[in-house]
Amino acid sequence: MSERYIFDDQESFLAKLKELASAGADWKTVQVRTPYPVHGMEAILKAPRSGLWKFTAAASSAGFLSGLAFTIYTVRDWPQLITGGKPMVSLPPFTIIAFELTILFGSVVSFLGYLFLSGQPSLKNILEPEEYGNRFAILMEGQK
Repeated sequence: MSERYIFDDQESFLAKLKELASAGADWKTVQVRTPYPVHGMEAILKAPRSGLWKFTAAASSAGFLSGLAFTIYTVRDWPQLITGGKPMVSLPPFTIIAFELTILFGSVVSFLGYLFLSGQPSLKNILEPEEYGNRFAILMEGQK
């Protein structure tokens, strides 16, 4: 059983959302469609914090460590290069490469993590488009 509530204004939309949340609906059973971002919906439905930060933290750490490992390995592999009396493994210039790989790995894996966590691309939305225009919609699935 699915229910749909469609509103023309934000105030009645939020009022109905609060009513449904007080009746026991949560973020797992309610989907909302809005013409623009409405702040406060997450608090009303008590949505949990996204796990995307775990993807970003792991990939950024891996990028930083691989950047350091790559540069240190490169210097150790060619010890015959003349460095002018400087130490072969010098961390200040190596941190530039490590920083760049931190940003690269973090951003790419964050994007892929976003696609994974949001279930995108979804063929359901392509095959069954639902257009609400400038209206606010509350869609409830699986209510008993």
